[in-house]
Amino acid sequence: MMIKNVSVSTPEKQSLKEKWWHILDTWKIGIIPLPLFILCGVLITIDCLGGKLSSEIVVMIATLAFFGFACGEFGKRLPVVGKIGAAAICATFIPSALVYYGLLPDVVIQSTKTFYKSTNILYLYICCIIVGSIMSMNRTTLIQGFLRIFFPMLCGEIVGMLVGMGVGIALGLEPFQIFFFIILPIMAGGVGEGAIPLSIGYATLLHMEQGVALGRVLPMVMLGSLTAIVVSGCLNQLGKRYPHLTGEGQLMPASSANSDLSGKPEETAQPVSITPDVTTFASGVLLAVLLYMVGMLGHKYIGLPAPVGMLFVAVFIKLINGVSPRLLAGSQVVYKFFQTAVTYPILFAVGVAITPWQELVNAFTLSNLLIIISTVLSLVATGFFVGKKLGMHPIDVAIISCCQSGQGGTGDVAILTAGNRMVLMPFAQIATRIGGAINVSVSLLILGNFLI
Repeated sequence: MMIKNVSVSTPEKQSLKEKWWHILDTWKIGIIPLPLFILCGVLITIDCLGGKLSSEIVVMIATLAFFGFACGEFGKRLPVVGKIGAAAICATFIPSALVYYGLLPDVVIQSTKTFYKSTNILYLYICCIIVGSIMSMNRTTLIQGFLRIFFPMLCGEIVGMLVGMGVGIALGLEPFQIFFFIILPIMAGGVGEGAIPLSIGYATLLHMEQGVALGRVLPMVMLGSLTAIVVSGCLNQLGKRYPHLTGEGQLMPASSANSDLSGKPEETAQPVSITPDVTTFASGVLLAVLLYMVGMLGHKYIGLPAPVGMLFVAVFIKLINGVSPRLLAGSQVVYKFFQTAVTYPILFAVGVAITPWQELVNAFTLSNLLIIISTVLSLVATGFFVGKKLGMHPIDVAIISCCQSGQGGTGDVAILTAGNRMVLMPFAQIATRIGGAINVSVSLLILGNFLI
């Protein structure tokens, strides 16, 4: 047995209390100590056997954490694919499959759907991630990154569309069907901002049922996002092998006047050390929430998506030094907390509540897969090489390009989790929300005025 090879630093005798502490501190499923994970599973089972699982936040925190980290841990431990984004894929699509095949208790399904749809917790997650990551950035890097990222995005979309069209035509499909029902949904910006507006537009312009249109569009969105998750995971591994190609979440190479994105903000680069306390953490959460409410007002009055409006306001506040160094530090802690503790539970909820497994399976035809994979790969490769030509870190630009084919905010979370680049969320939101909105609007305009 290997137990006899005990390290010399280990005490010869440990008390029962110390052994228990050791188990709590070292044996974990995700971030949950194994004994607490087991207890959580037992309590959920008891509730399910009783025929009711409450959808109130206290119970759902435990439920989503239990299932989310279990699926994520399973994905991480898979050979080979565990290193290229399988954790995010498993946390999203295993729950969807479990729901479809009836392997997840009905009470868990109903409680999760009720909680997810009634709380819109995804938006709390996204706003805390966006604000926290923006507040972590150097101001110079922030403005340079936003100005430069649009050109690789534009080039990637053009090349991706051309390559996807070429592959589809070579497979004998009609150009109209290839573009409007395969390629455009991939780059439409997800479900709420992409697939649904597209289905409404198609129903009006092509005189078809919206449900039929959505049924054809939605699987392409999901498959495009799934492909992007895998590619993002591969890019992360490429960055580990070739460190000179990545900034590990930093778009621009660091210089004396341009500090990193994930280190201390320039305002705190003073000898004074700031240690965030509970009040600064709470203030950081409130700052994110209030900025999202500002974004909601923008959506109400000018139609700009709330996450994008919030993003612009957060950037403006950062550029004018609108918050103190202590509050900036608190926002960074909020970002790290949500990234570490909330990502996999959120992905599980998304998989149960809004990810239809059967539609994904139905879209798994050879022609669809070839078009989608070629489109996403060419889009990402273009972002990689154009970003490199512009003096940016090519892997980080390429991961943002992955988000152009993501499933909206949920896709951004999964893609950036697979790529281990959650700090890039603000740029991902630009790629997904603004890029998707432009694609949908322009394409429907062309469809309505020139092709019908």
